[in-house]
Amino acid sequence: MEYQWPIGLKRTRQREDVFRVLTRAREPLSAVEVYRRVMADTPDSGYAMSTIYRTLSTFVERELVEKTTLMGEDMAVYEWKREQHTHYAVCLICRRRIPLTRCPMEQLPIHMDPEEFTVTGHKLELYGYCRECQK
Repeated sequence: MEYQWPIGLKRTRQREDVFRVLTRAREPLSAVEVYRRVMADTPDSGYAMSTIYRTLSTFVERELVEKTTLMGEDMAVYEWKREQHTHYAVCLICRRRIPLTRCPMEQLPIHMDPEEFTVTGHKLELYGYCRECQK
């Protein structure tokens, strides 16, 4: 899927490079992974990690990117918000993220008085062991 540049967001080369990496990624990426991919795509750019962090922060503030931390880790991962959100099963050994084919929350009856609380979103991660780590 081809993504359009977000309306109202100033277009800079740094933002374009991070945008390209995030919209092409098939899984959430850490800031270091984003940096490595940007540098692989544009080796002469000379970006500092601080540039990547600032750009990611801007995307998070504009609600274009979802920032998540995995259980037991301090490092955040970033994922471009897509039309359909994704949940993951996370391997406790290799930290591989395996996307779930559909949102399990769609099947759960939520019994809540809408006057008491309005749900605007949710996060769900399953933890266990991938096929390779089970061996």
